[in-house]
Amino acid sequence: MLNIEKNQNRTTHLYMEVYEYYRKLILDGKMAPGSKMPSLRKCSQELKLSRTTIETAYLQLAADGYIMAKAQSGYYVTEIASHQHINNQPGTHKETHYRYDLASSGVDKESFRFDLWSRYMKSALRQNERMLTYGEPQGEADFRETLSDYIRERRNILCSPDDIVVGASFQSLLQILCPLIHEVYPEFHRVSFPTPSFVHGSTVFGDYGYEICYRNKDCDVVYVSPAHMTKWGEIMPVKRRLELLKYADERHHLVIEDDFENEFVYFQKPTPSLFGLSGGQGVVYIGSFSRLLLPSIRISFMILPPELLNAYKKKAGFYNQTASKAEQIALCQFIRDGHLAAQTRRLKRLYSSKLKQLRSSVRQVFGTGCQIQVGAAGTSLALTLPYEKSGDELKKQASEKSLHLQILKESEKDVTVLMSCSSMPVQDFIPACELLKSVVFD
Repeated sequence: MLNIEKNQNRTTHLYMEVYEYYRKLILDGKMAPGSKMPSLRKCSQELKLSRTTIETAYLQLAADGYIMAKAQSGYYVTEIASHQHINNQPGTHKETHYRYDLASSGVDKESFRFDLWSRYMKSALRQNERMLTYGEPQGEADFRETLSDYIRERRNILCSPDDIVVGASFQSLLQILCPLIHEVYPEFHRVSFPTPSFVHGSTVFGDYGYEICYRNKDCDVVYVSPAHMTKWGEIMPVKRRLELLKYADERHHLVIEDDFENEFVYFQKPTPSLFGLSGGQGVVYIGSFSRLLLPSIRISFMILPPELLNAYKKKAGFYNQTASKAEQIALCQFIRDGHLAAQTRRLKRLYSSKLKQLRSSVRQVFGTGCQIQVGAAGTSLALTLPYEKSGDELKKQASEKSLHLQILKESEKDVTVLMSCSSMPVQDFIPACELLKSVVFD
């Protein structure tokens, strides 16, 4: 049993000690998957701590996937430990750490103010009465209200807070959306994605029995990411957006607009969203904050058109909220105080500067005649190099020298490599390019 009293010189919060205590029990297998956690009252009595402290620890365990809440029943241990044991077995995949990672789509470690976000999270966790209740299935009301104001200002999208559904990730939102589409549009059977790289989205639709196609506007559902049409950041022009909407409307198709990386548009004016251009008819809009904040802060949202919204309202109470309630509360105030807008401006300056420096470094190492593709947005460029071996062979040789690459396409005579500037320090651009050159030409 955890003994809090003996730890008088603690440097962590009490709830974190409780969190680590139960986390270790779960990972060590001493609390089996499916077993029920002690009730808040019982745990509070046994540990001689306030119920609020226990509740906060449980909420953090739930947010990290160690336990899950069941309405009117309590908290239960998930299967996370068994997954961890599988991943740790000999012969299974282990994450490789590279000296230079040109394939990473992570974030720059200097891009986020951890101290500022920590203050907002602590403020959220101090809302004792609110933290004692389960999160609203559709998302916290004040957060959705703030979201509706935010996207009206940033994307010129007019919607009510009641049109918004919040979830932990776009994949969890698709788990809600797919059965809604099946109910409202039972005649829909095919969905189109831009490329096979949209694995997470196509997997969910495939699980629900939809036929997966690519770049096929004649499908019943057309999934597009207008601000991220290619890995190197090409943007769908307004003319093409209008053509897509007209074509979909004439054939009664549904468009899903994944607005991924819309915030990182550097070299042209922002383009109107498909949802805005359509007046909210026949388009589902999906947005996320992972790229603006941190990948570990899992908050996404979707805006539903009237037909799907009506179907959702009938069964909203049967869905559990997958996004952390504390993070929703924190992000709500974070946005209201203007910090997200400031963070967006900071990231645009940072990544536009880094992308220009990466392009300059590539030209310095490979010469001014090398073939580079750079879009109007994003954090990557595409570099085509002469190479007569396979892309897999190039990745293998690079990996042996601690260089991580992502191959976009290959032919008999050349290969195109995606180069990301997002998480790599600027001082590593030249050494990484020189290492890539040695792998390709030596």
